[in-house]
Amino acid sequence: IAAGACDGLGFGNNTRAALITRGLAELSRLAVAKQGNPLTLAGLAGMGDLVLTCTGELSRNRTVGFELGRGRELSDVLGGLGHVAEGVKTARSTYDLAQRLGVELPICFEVYRVLYEGKSPHRAVEDVLTRPLKRELD
Repeated sequence: IAAGACDGLGFGNNTRAALITRGLAELSRLAVAKQGNPLTLAGLAGMGDLVLTCTGELSRNRTVGFELGRGRELSDVLGGLGHVAEGVKTARSTYDLAQRLGVELPICFEVYRVLYEGKSPHRAVEDVLTRPLKRELD
């Protein structure tokens, strides 16, 4: 959803790549918090699915983000989609889980705010990409 919003807002490939890379780091932190192996996410089931979901023209989640980035309302986007975009409900579940576990997931939190709190997609993308730099690997 976040990568689609970047595309819908007209951000370039570098912005999308940065967002996907940061998204993989978020997935890894969540996996570790659930006693998972972060290397699992480096394969097809992790990185492969992430890249396809974020860039594929047929990705329902990317489509939702793209249309939100273009200024459409969520209810209109979902009504015209014709399929379930599982990321919409997953955003709420992930937000709740991360809050319970104390895991920092800035992209997921911003997607939640756009979907459920009415935050502007442009502001959300800017907030993620202008966060203070932190160490990426321990």
